[in-house]
Parts: sequence; C-alpha cells; structure tokens
Amino acid sequence: MRQAEMKRDTFETQIHLKINLDAQEPVCIDTGVGFFDHMLTLFARHGRMALEVKAVGDLHVDSHHTVEDVGIVLGQALREALGDKVGINRYGTSFVPMDETLGMASLDLSGRSYLVFDCAFDNPKLGAFDTELVEEFFQALAFNLQMNLHLKILHGKNNHHKAESLFKATGRALREAVTYNPEIQGVNSTKGLL
Repeated sequence: MRQAEMKRDTFETQIHLKINLDAQEPVCIDTGVGFFDHMLTLFARHGRMALEVKAVGDLHVDSHHTVEDVGIVLGQALREALGDKVGINRYGTSFVPMDETLGMASLDLSGRSYLVFDCAFDNPKLGAFDTELVEEFFQALAFNLQMNLHLKILHGKNNHHKAESLFKATGRALREAVTYNPEIQGVNSTKGLL
C-alpha cells in the first residue's frame, strides 16, 4: 500500500496527516479553516485517495501558517507514499469546469519542483480564508512533493468556483499521474529514476 503518516510541530502549527493512495476512505479534514477543509476534501475525493488531516495553527494571527504548513506536510507525505515511482504514469492533466469557471492543472512528478500559477482572484477573502493562500498552498505542495505543477484559470468570475476548480483539477491530475500503467517498465524516465 502506498501510504504515509507525517507530523509537523512548530511554534506556529501542529499537524498530523495520513495519506493512502490506494484507498478512498477515510477523508477527514480538520484545519480550523472551514473553506480550506472544503478544498482539501475536494482534492482528496477527486484524487480518489484517503486523506486525514488534523491541524492546529495560530489562527488568532491568520490562516497563513496553517495553510502553508499543511501544504508542506501533504507534499512530504505524498513523496514518501510514492516511493521509487516505478510503473506510474508520472504525468497528469485535468480541466475542471465549475459553472462559469474553467480551471486546469497539469503536473509532472519529475523530482524537480516548480509552480506556474496563472490565476487571479478578485475577492481577497472566502470566509476566513485569504484567497492569496491558494498560491501559497500549491507552492508548498509542489516544492515538497518535488513536482512540476502548472495551474491556470482559463476563465471565470466567482472566486469560490475558481479555487474549487483548481483543487479538483489538481486532485484529478495527481490521480492520473500516480496510477500504475502496465506498459511502463521501471520508471517513466530516460534517466532511470524520478
């Protein structure tokens, strides 16, 4: 089973996370930031992976540390769960429509970290969640998973829909990338490792 369990304790956050790429249950998210919980739930459900997150952060300051640190821990856990990446597709791309919005995620589990984020939010907040933290989360995720991740909002107006399409698309693209392909011998790279 491709699974991992991670803990991160700092003066700003305490995070306990479990992930299983080969199961779909449970999905249980509690970060203290309602909108972020919703987004992580969508990410896990559309990525068809079991994900448990319990985070306690300095929300009296704001939600920045909590969101960024969950991204760090999630990326580290995914990297551990993937192991040597033998036999996986490696690449994944997904377009997700959300009413008037169309979001795209395209990724490569290359072992090299990069984020291209071509997404604009007109509203600075969604509930208690700062919309600028969408990029912070995905940057932390990409760099700690050592993933090349491109995100784009092709069109849209509603900020909730924009964020939702990105989290769903990333989950779906990740599912495609981590799926075993019987046609792939070893790792999907001319280097011989990822």
